[in-house]
Amino acid sequence: MSSMTILMEQLARTVSVNTSYNDLKESWQYYLESYLGGDDYRRGSHLVRYQLETDREYGARLASTPYENHCRSVVGIYTSFLFRQDPERHLASLDPYAETASFLEDADMEGRNLNAFMRDVTTWASVYGHAWVIVSKPNLGAATRQDEITLGIRPYLSLITPLSVLDWHYKRTDSGYYELNMLKYVEDITGNSITIKTWYPDRILTEQLDSQVGKMAMLNTEENQLGSIPAVCIYNTRSAVKGIGISDLGDIADLCKFIYNMTSEVEQSQRLDAHPSLVKTPETNAGTGAGSIITIPENMDPGLKPYLLEYNGASVDSLYKSIKHAQDTIDKLSCLGAMRGTDARVMSGISRQVEFQMLNAKLSEKARNLELAEEQIWQLFAAYMGMTWDGEISYPDNFSIIDEEDEYKKLEIARRAATGPEALRLIDQKLMDLIQEDEIDSAHVMTNPTTNNIVYVEDSVQHDQALAQGYTMEPNQTQGV
Repeated sequence: MSSMTILMEQLARTVSVNTSYNDLKESWQYYLESYLGGDDYRRGSHLVRYQLETDREYGARLASTPYENHCRSVVGIYTSFLFRQDPERHLASLDPYAETASFLEDADMEGRNLNAFMRDVTTWASVYGHAWVIVSKPNLGAATRQDEITLGIRPYLSLITPLSVLDWHYKRTDSGYYELNMLKYVEDITGNSITIKTWYPDRILTEQLDSQVGKMAMLNTEENQLGSIPAVCIYNTRSAVKGIGISDLGDIADLCKFIYNMTSEVEQSQRLDAHPSLVKTPETNAGTGAGSIITIPENMDPGLKPYLLEYNGASVDSLYKSIKHAQDTIDKLSCLGAMRGTDARVMSGISRQVEFQMLNAKLSEKARNLELAEEQIWQLFAAYMGMTWDGEISYPDNFSIIDEEDEYKKLEIARRAATGPEALRLIDQKLMDLIQEDEIDSAHVMTNPTTNNIVYVEDSVQHDQALAQGYTMEPNQTQGV
């Protein structure tokens, strides 16, 4: 168990926390370790311990067992699909302000632009099920907006993961709207000193906990200038509980742990097979390694002579079959079998289409949650600016994937079978559309016939922008220039 985990457990015992936090903190820690892998996963001690196994033996087995991190792979693929195209932002009345441009370029005051920040939010929401974003604005006593510009004061974002959010409470208003009226989270940990911030609609409390002695001290109390808690809960997938999401790793992490333990069994089986155990009496002196000499007492009972213990465990092939089955199950659960496979898979065209449609539906749901969350972020940003949000955020909502090679084969077969000129014309048109889509998706050069200027286009978004500016692409142009 890591020192950070122990510290968070001590913190949860010292301060009041949400009951859901107590119920789910172990699962969240498990998902985090499964996603991070490496030493973090090893410290989690996820290998099943053998009976009578000593700490030294168990530690050696942890050090020698590799971890196949399918969790990071699945989350990475989902995130890359979601941000393959940048979201469209129509900021309306907020667009002309310098604070808006600065916010888009550096959303968290740490150099990450808004797209990069939302990409990180998506990653952690996929791991935990949800993530919190705090929209803050320093209160330095600026009297005018010009003073704020001079001091560089503007709203900025902070990402808070569920393990740091100790308590939260929603209240249903008379209009039926759920309003967050309390949020408590760990802001900073330095040695034994833990800084805890609690937001209320009218005030913000900053306290410091000394985890060594278990005492809490008030550091600061300030007015909440916004009049509401500027926090947005960004869901991966919504659950039945307010403020709790459903992780993508719920079942995948368990399968990864199964593979991890089966890999350890493979290593142990091969080690025992190559180096069988020697059974001997304490008086027998035996060396180690190939060709070692064994010295036994002259008067030893023949029934006590040393012998090698034959290994009759499970075959390595059966263990590898179990691992392969678990890997296939991960691909089915994540709807990524056609993309994550490293060998040829026996899948019909219908099976691939169904899998692509299921993946499209999963990604579309994630995109809708991100779109809603960013709208709420901009509402809080506008409130800090003394304005009302009137813009619109649009994330891509279609992630349909076409097996182009399969489409070409189908059209080729259809063209050979077609006899009527109208059918041939429609097939040729479909082929041309497919070829043009390939050309647009690949890097190419476009030319403005009026000015003879040339631009290098890398994707379909840049292609459409160039078309709007009067650029064209020759039909026979070589791609990937």
